[in-house]
Amino acid sequence: MPNSHKVLVVDLVGACRAFIAVSECGSFTVGAAAARLSQPVASRRVAALEEHFGERLFERTARRALLTPFGRDMLPAARRLVQAADVLRHEAEAARRKPWRLAVPGICPAVSLARLVAEARGHGVTLDLRVAGPAERIDLLHAQQVRAALLAVPERDATWSVPLGVAAARDPGVRRVYLETLRVGRTGSGPARRLWVQPEDDVPHIRDPLTRLRDAIGLRPAQLAVGADLPTATAEVLCSRDLLVCSATQADELGLHWRPLGEASLVRGFALTAAADERPQQVRERLGDAIARCLGASTPGATCTPRTYEVTS
Repeated sequence: MPNSHKVLVVDLVGACRAFIAVSECGSFTVGAAAARLSQPVASRRVAALEEHFGERLFERTARRALLTPFGRDMLPAARRLVQAADVLRHEAEAARRKPWRLAVPGICPAVSLARLVAEARGHGVTLDLRVAGPAERIDLLHAQQVRAALLAVPERDATWSVPLGVAAARDPGVRRVYLETLRVGRTGSGPARRLWVQPEDDVPHIRDPLTRLRDAIGLRPAQLAVGADLPTATAEVLCSRDLLVCSATQADELGLHWRPLGEASLVRGFALTAAADERPQQVRERLGDAIARCLGASTPGATCTPRTYEVTS
């Protein structure tokens, strides 16, 4: 084999480590031990390096290994190569441990987010989560303040989908809730019942169908309201006969009674979108199930099946 191809079969950095260790100790046996190699391995690596360079690095005696003039000339360069390799390995490890900043919705329970971070560590990914609303997640992504974001998208574009319904403080006693029951009659008295939308669902593919439905069934404009945050909207529902647009999982967490919506099918969709120079496939593949649990979806690409309800008397 020509010498020019020898670099393909010799571990150049490993051979230089052996070369440096032997030169510093003046012995193949002691140098091999210092480099945590067996003596035969150290000898083979130095011999391969000599063959690669076409010159001897050491004058070998029964007890000593002395540098040749060529070996003395090559030693500084070998040290620089090993040092550069160590720096490269350190930088690679630091890059691998670099936090993967991810913008997530505020609907994710704290315990689910904690489990997501823990599971990510098991896959060698360090997550740094930023909880934000739909519009803010887009802004964070565009400003490259996060490496990726779980964006709110229509169902057709979603990786994770969650059916939405409505929840009330009291059991409605029906399998489905129709928003037309919120319509105020001519002789109606008292405040009109409202349908509350939480900030996470204040997006066109959810808000616009609800607005059209409100107008079609004759509700007043103020009967469709967007809460400042989820606790505020939930408090309004707990203190009245109002309804909250939410998922079944959220309703359970809030202690509300959830039912599917009668007149429309609403779905909360999410997609993992990365900044221009990022590739989220690895995170999606490794953590797809954990992300689904955070969002209240069963598995990536699958829509949660609404539960069946018994009508109570």
